[in-house]
Amino acid sequence: MKGNKMDWNLLKRVVRQARPYRFLFFFCLTLAIVLAPLNVLRPYLINIMVDDYILTSDIAGLSRMSMLFIGVVLVTVLARYLFTYNVNVLGQSVIKDLRLKVFKHLTSLKLTYFDQTPIGTSTTRTINDIETINRIFTQGVITIIADLFSMVVIIAVMFITSWQLTLICLLTMPLMIIATYIFKEKVKVAFQKVRNQISTMNAFLNERITGMRIVQIFNKEEQEKKKFDEINTKYKQANLDSIFYYAVFYPVVEIISALSLALMIWWGAGAYIQDQVTFGALVAFQVYLSMLFRPLRMLADSFNTLQMGLVAADRVFKVLDTNEMISNEGAIGVERFRGQVEFDSVRFSYDGESEVLKGISFQIPENNTLAIVGSTGSGKSTIINTLNRFYEISSGSIKIDGIDVREYRLDALRNRIATVLQDVFLFSGTLIENITLRDPSISKEKVIQASKLIGAHDFFVKMPGAYDFKVLERGNNMSMGQRQLISFVRALVFDPDILILDEATSSIDTETEAIIQHAIEKLIINRTSIVIAHRLSTIRNADRIMVLNQGEILEYGTHEELIQQENGQYKSMHDLQFQAH
Repeated sequence: MKGNKMDWNLLKRVVRQARPYRFLFFFCLTLAIVLAPLNVLRPYLINIMVDDYILTSDIAGLSRMSMLFIGVVLVTVLARYLFTYNVNVLGQSVIKDLRLKVFKHLTSLKLTYFDQTPIGTSTTRTINDIETINRIFTQGVITIIADLFSMVVIIAVMFITSWQLTLICLLTMPLMIIATYIFKEKVKVAFQKVRNQISTMNAFLNERITGMRIVQIFNKEEQEKKKFDEINTKYKQANLDSIFYYAVFYPVVEIISALSLALMIWWGAGAYIQDQVTFGALVAFQVYLSMLFRPLRMLADSFNTLQMGLVAADRVFKVLDTNEMISNEGAIGVERFRGQVEFDSVRFSYDGESEVLKGISFQIPENNTLAIVGSTGSGKSTIINTLNRFYEISSGSIKIDGIDVREYRLDALRNRIATVLQDVFLFSGTLIENITLRDPSISKEKVIQASKLIGAHDFFVKMPGAYDFKVLERGNNMSMGQRQLISFVRALVFDPDILILDEATSSIDTETEAIIQHAIEKLIINRTSIVIAHRLSTIRNADRIMVLNQGEILEYGTHEELIQQENGQYKSMHDLQFQAH
C-alpha cells in the first residue's frame, strides 16, 4: 500500500493469483452483473402491478404479474446462491494455492531468514494474512463491481420512472458520500492496527508457549502475563476502535436514508396529487431507496476489506519476494558420494561483518572420521552448516569428491548427507513416522533392521505400541536419550555417504552414552564422518581431530599426536575433563 492510495499493481498481482480459476472468476463476475438488473426488476414490477393492475382492479392480470414476480424472486435467489457459493470457492481455491506457495517458499529460504524472523510472524503471514486475502475475492473486488453496477442500474431505472423523484432522493447523496469517506478512512487505520496487533500477539504467544519450560523454571509467569495483558489490551482497543466507527456510521446512514425517504414522500405526495407521478412509482421508490443505500453503505466496508486484503497481500508477497535463498544452479546429481571432503580457505560471516570462519582449510579422506572440538562460538557448527549449504560461504570453496558443492543440485547434495543434532526435533506422529519422516520408500523392515544394528530396537519395543508409539509435539513424552536414538536410526535408514554428528552425546546420561557410543561406532563404518564433540571420550578413535578457536584451526592431528603437545589446547581440555572424572 502506498500511503492512503490504492496500490493497483498490488491488486493486479492478487487478481493474477486467480488465473488458474479464470473461468470461475468470470462466472462470478457475470453473476454479479446479472444480479443488478434482477434486483431492480422486483420494484419495477411492483410499480407496474400497483398502477396497471391494483388500481384498475385487474385481478387476473395481477395474478399473472404475481407469478412473474415470484419467478423473478426465485431466479434472483438462485443467482445469489450461485454467486455467494462460487465466489467463496474462488477465494478458498486461490488462498489454498497461495498458502502452499508461501510454505514451499519458506522451506527454501536460508536459515538466516528464520534466525532473524520470529516464528509467529511467519505463521501470521501463512495463515491470518492469507485468510484476509481471501476476502479480496469474497467481499472485495467482485462485490465492489457488483455493488457499483447495481447502483448504476438502480439510479438509471429511477430516472426512467421519475426523474423529479430521483433528483429529490439524491439530494442527501453528498452527505452519504462524505460520511462514507470519513468512515472508510477511519476504519482503514483501525484495521491496520488490528493486523499489526495480531502479528505481535502471534509472535509473542508462539515464543512463550515454545519456551514455557524456561518461563516456569525462572518463575516468570506473572511477568509474562503482564506483557501479554499489554499486547492483548492493545489488540482489544484496536478492535474497539473499528467497532466504534461502525457503531457511528450505520446510524448515520439510517438517518440519511430516512431523510431521503422523508423528502421523497413529502415531494412525491404533492406530485401525486398534481398527477406528476404515479402511485406505483411512490411505492416502488421506497424499495429503490432501500436498494440504493444498501450497496452504498456496503461499499465503504468493501473498500476497507479490499484495502486490508491488500495490506495482508503486501506482507505475504514480501515473504514470497524474499531472495534469502540458497542458489540452486548446480546441475550435478549423484547416486553416491565417495565422501572426500575439502575446505579450502573458507571464510564465512552471519552478519556480513564479524567473520565466524577465517580462511580455514582441511581435508577428510573418504570413509575417514574427523572430530572437531573447540569452545562455544569457535565455528564448529558453522562448518557443518556451510557443508550442507544451509548458509552460503563468503569466499573460498567447499568440495566433495573434488567438485564444488555449489555445482551439485541442492537436493542431490543434502540427500547424501545426514546430520544428527544435539537438540533432536521430533514431530507429532508415530515413532516410525519420525524415523522415516513419512518417506514411503523406507519400509518398516528397514527401520527395524537399522534399529537392531544400532542397538535401539530393544528400547523401542518396550514403548506402548512399539514403533507405532505416539510421539507428542517436540518429543516431550520421550527422554533425551530416546530422542537421540531416534535421530541415529533416522540417519542410518537414509543411508548417507557423509555423516555429521553435532554434539550428539552432550545432553545424555552416562548409561545412555554407552549405547549412543555403540550407535556412533556402527554409524561411521564405511562412511565419511564429521563428529563435533563436547565429551572427548567419544572421539578418541577418530582418524583426525581438529581444534578450532575463534574461526581458525589451532591444532590438527590424531588423538595421540595432540595429547603429546605440551601446552596444547586439546591436551588441556583432555586433562581437565578426565581429572574431573
